[in-house]
Amino acid sequence: MGSIDRLWAPWRMEMIKAHKDGDKGCFLCTKHAQDDDKTNLVLERGKTCYCLMNLYPYTNCHLMVVPYRHTGNFADLNAEELEEIMLMTQRWIEITKECAHPEGFNVGMNIGRVAGAGMAAHLHMHIVPRWNGDTNFMTVLSGDRVINQALEETWEELKEGLEKFAMRNC
Repeated sequence: MGSIDRLWAPWRMEMIKAHKDGDKGCFLCTKHAQDDDKTNLVLERGKTCYCLMNLYPYTNCHLMVVPYRHTGNFADLNAEELEEIMLMTQRWIEITKECAHPEGFNVGMNIGRVAGAGMAAHLHMHIVPRWNGDTNFMTVLSGDRVINQALEETWEELKEGLEKFAMRNC
């Protein structure tokens, strides 16, 4: 029998403790209800959903596409919400490619607490850029991630990327 591999993510404990469902409301609802996009790391607002940077990223440029409507049930999303989530995800993958030059992406939803959802009551699509070797010795030896750029600086670059993307696709 082979050994069991474990994925350790101790840096996420701060997020887990800070944002339990029902504690102080939903941070995903709070973010889009406020109008300070830079402070809240909101990059784009659509008709039914918005895109923001993850405050506790796995990698640089870790984004989330979130429906405005508060639901944890995927089947509750209507066709308009599903379409916009997917199109916004597609757009931000392309923008991130141009801004950060990742070599791949992990994209998906963690539906339900046991599936790893930090906020199970409010669905959100993760866009996690990946680079060859991003599972480096820091992760292997100490369980730490190295995020190589300040969130505010990344926000500026991604917002600029959105403007360039919009100009090309008018």
